[in-house]
Amino acid sequence: MLTNEQQKQFSSILEELGNALDITKEEYDAAVKSYNAVAQHLTRSGSLLKPYSPDILPQGSFMIGTIIRPVVEGDDIDIDLVCQLTGKQDRWTQEKVKKLIGDELRSNKVYNRLLDYPDGRRCWTLKYRENAKEGDNKYHMDILPAIVDNNYRILYEKTFSAKSLGAVNVDQLDELAIRITDKELDNYKKETNHHNWLKSNPFGYAKWFGSRAIVSSLGTVRETKLFSEWIEPVPTWKQDKLPLQRVVQIMKRHRDIFYSDREDKEDKPISIIITTLAARAYKGESNITETLQNIVNTMLDYISVEYDAYLGKDVKRVENPVNKLENFADKWTDFPQRENNFFEWHKQLQKDLDDFFNKRGLGSITESLSPFGERVVQKVFSSMGTKMKNMREMGNLKAAGISGTLGDKGDKVEDHNFHGKD
Repeated sequence: MLTNEQQKQFSSILEELGNALDITKEEYDAAVKSYNAVAQHLTRSGSLLKPYSPDILPQGSFMIGTIIRPVVEGDDIDIDLVCQLTGKQDRWTQEKVKKLIGDELRSNKVYNRLLDYPDGRRCWTLKYRENAKEGDNKYHMDILPAIVDNNYRILYEKTFSAKSLGAVNVDQLDELAIRITDKELDNYKKETNHHNWLKSNPFGYAKWFGSRAIVSSLGTVRETKLFSEWIEPVPTWKQDKLPLQRVVQIMKRHRDIFYSDREDKEDKPISIIITTLAARAYKGESNITETLQNIVNTMLDYISVEYDAYLGKDVKRVENPVNKLENFADKWTDFPQRENNFFEWHKQLQKDLDDFFNKRGLGSITESLSPFGERVVQKVFSSMGTKMKNMREMGNLKAAGISGTLGDKGDKVEDHNFHGKD
């Protein structure tokens, strides 16, 4: 059982770990600037799409504040976007809509150079890192074509205003659903009624995740404002995160390191399953230590088992909270290795966290964080060392009782003027 001082120290370390996993303000702002420029190009005078008010909106981890840096420093940051058209011509199919967006991107010499060929199953991809002349845009953007009905933007902004970010009625989130293109579907080339296209609800999911993230004993005023700022249509970079956001980042990083050198890395647990189970398991703990311990220890309780009459056997389900018919773990049936890998990873995560929380002293704690990557851990304790040095010099560094936990409570630690190793 951790003391309050130990919980505070571990939470400080985990907060620094989350900071180290985040993309930088410069990277974040560059991505926002880039997708706003794409939106401006699609809405320019002369664009065939202009009458349908093209709108580029972030989705996924970039939107809900759980994006993390890649394990390999030079790898791309993946930015997921939706390109929404308000209505369309009656005869347009999914294929036509996707082609029109691709054609408009190709009409710009910069985007023509960045555009990946062939197009993906659902998205167009702009490869900034690989093709941009500057060479310092460390990301690629996956742009998902979608159709929405009139007044969608008004509904979107109302849904994500700070006043509306409390508890949600999941059934009402269906009004945030969009219709998307998917070239593997049978109706891709022939269906013209977009209401019969594949339905997706990334913004309903974000609303649900936000409602889970702000369930905290600290009160919801600051937290609601913070999360509403994260999911603005044109967001600005925020360093502060809520405990649930930080924990999702930490778990995703552990997964990435765990599978980084394995041959089956393509079958590693997918982020949407980790994020959904974490959000379901979150009980409003007010610090990262309690949040992480609770989520990791209880998240498996939210994997259900149901009999599938078509397959004639029990299957595991991780239900999409905004679409009860969708099972995020549906691929586990076709690819059993993915199911095995999820539970193998979770078991290792529990083991590594137990080891971490049982350590005392920064040296031992540092070693126990190796499952999160040497480069990130060095960054964490370099940052903490700087903060402690500043606190010591200002006379604010204290040691708490027998535990010796360093922080802002306990007996004052005197400054020193010698330099050297411990």
